Amino acid sequence: MNDRGSAIVAGHICLDIIPKFDPNTNFDDKLLFQPGSLTRVGPAILATGGPVSNTGLILHRLGIPTTLLAKTGDDLFGQAIRQIVTHHGPGLDHGLIVDKTVSTSYTVIVSPPGIDRLFFHCPGANDTFGVEDIPFEIFERADLFHFGYPPVMKRLYQNKGEELVQIFRRAKESGITTSLDLCMPDPTSESGKIDWTEILTKTLPYVDIFLPSLDEILFMLEHEWFEQRRAHEDIQELFLEKPALLSNLGRRILEMGVKILLIKLGENGAYLRTADNRMITRLGRARPSYLERWSNRELWVPCFKVNVVGTTGAGDATIAGFLSSLLRGFTPEDALISAAAVGACNVEASDALSGVPAWAKVQERILAGWEQLFYRRELEGWNWSELGLWKSYDDAMNDSWRLE
Repeated sequence: MNDRGSAIVAGHICLDIIPKFDPNTNFDDKLLFQPGSLTRVGPAILATGGPVSNTGLILHRLGIPTTLLAKTGDDLFGQAIRQIVTHHGPGLDHGLIVDKTVSTSYTVIVSPPGIDRLFFHCPGANDTFGVEDIPFEIFERADLFHFGYPPVMKRLYQNKGEELVQIFRRAKESGITTSLDLCMPDPTSESGKIDWTEILTKTLPYVDIFLPSLDEILFMLEHEWFEQRRAHEDIQELFLEKPALLSNLGRRILEMGVKILLIKLGENGAYLRTADNRMITRLGRARPSYLERWSNRELWVPCFKVNVVGTTGAGDATIAGFLSSLLRGFTPEDALISAAAVGACNVEASDALSGVPAWAKVQERILAGWEQLFYRRELEGWNWSELGLWKSYDDAMNDSWRLE
């Protein structure tokens, strides 16, 4: 069991419906959606999706007492979500609101072999989730409040994010440590066309821990630059080749009020940036034990070597590993390593949950010398303007920066 604190995970939840395709089916000479055509498929996989399910249930699996807060409809899909959640532990569904006036959110994931996945998503009850759906009185009994995916929850991004700001302001006033995760908005949707910089500017002063992916935060803070650059180059590679870009981005986000920033870099690992001691002391009840170790830090960690089976929920798992470490009072170095390890366990299975073992097993694997893709490096103290370029990942393997 955990050694430190408890968590509340709120936000988006849905039912994922994943038809199974015969790997021998040839899709080269047919169109999946040709009018009148019929494509034979196998049994469908039903699984819960979204951060309440992924991050929340993984925290529970890692030994952190966790309360889940989300909304479903009173339909068969809602029943399926509650049944799946209960399967992971009696009582885990108690925080799931059942609203008879709305439908349950679901996603149909079409993933034929050799073809990029297609997603058909119904936001359902998530679009109606608002501040009145959160019982703030329970915050007094928990240490950490994590909220995920406001870009796909209509009430939380409408009206310039007023309800999202209200949720985090009230959470912060309770003394709990607050945490926020994003997802990529659909550029063609209402969420993709609003001013996310304005919403984050108002929200982040009440956010202690911010955990976006690189693409998500660039889409929101540097939208025009991001759209222009990603059209003709790999953004992940650009930021690893020019670490000053990553460092400057981290500094900008901390200046918006965040105390701990974790940027997920996919297969390239994760980047951690923390505020000064004055800000770190304001983290709330999940404040780490080693305050001096958490102040003014800039760290980066690569992924662990694994056989990748699927990447569903990898970012959510990485977040769960990081938050679990924080609640256990880990140092930033160990928290970042543990986050990468939990994310690596996740991708060894096709679904979001089954690949993650108990906390002790994760730590045993790290201590046994689990190999990483290339060396961990501490970035603090470098003169970013003079650092130059990393030549390649292979060049980083020699444990020194290779500059152009």
